[in-house]
Amino acid sequence: MILPPRPPNSRDREAGRILTHVARTAVAAALTGCPTQPPRPDPSAMAPSLLNPQPVFVTIRTRDGNLRGCIGTLRARCPDVVEETWRLAREAAFSDSRFSPVTLAEMPDLRFEVSVLQPLEPVSDLAILDPHRFGIVVSTEDGRRGALLPDVEGIDTVDRQLAIARRKGGIGAMEPARIQRFTVQKFSE
Repeated sequence: MILPPRPPNSRDREAGRILTHVARTAVAAALTGCPTQPPRPDPSAMAPSLLNPQPVFVTIRTRDGNLRGCIGTLRARCPDVVEETWRLAREAAFSDSRFSPVTLAEMPDLRFEVSVLQPLEPVSDLAILDPHRFGIVVSTEDGRRGALLPDVEGIDTVDRQLAIARRKGGIGAMEPARIQRFTVQKFSE
C-alpha cells in the first residue's frame, strides 16, 4: 500500500541537494573531460536512503521550464542512488533521442530534477490513479512498457496519463496491459 506523501524533513532536503548536485556535476564533468566516475558516498555523512539501490529518473529543464532531457529506469542498475543519478544524468543530457546533446554553453541555464521512485504497486481499478500523485507503468506480456512520472505539467486526467504511457510503450489503446502505479521523492534545484 502506498502511503500519503510526507512533508520533506531536513534529511530529505539534504538528500535532494546532494542528488541534484550529483546530476549537475555528472553532466559538467562529461562536458569538461573531468573524471567519469561518480563520487563515492560517505556512509557517515549521507542519509542511509542514498546508500541503497533505487530506480531514478533525471529530468533536465531549461530556465523557463521546457524539457531538455529525461531518462530513468524502473529497476536500479547501480549499487546506490548516487551512482544511479550520476549515470542517468549523463544519459538524460546526451542520450535522450528527442533532443540534441547538452552543451557546455547551456549549463548555466539548465535545472536538474531527480525523482527517486518508490516501489511499484499493481492497479486493479483506475479509480485509485491520480496523475498528480502517482506515476504509472503500462506493460504487456511481450515486454513493451511505457512509464510516466507523476505531476507532469499538462497531464491532468488519468485517461491522458494512460494514453501517453501507452503511446510511449507502443501499446494500443484497447490492447490488454498491466498497469502499475508509483510515487516519487522529487528533488529540484
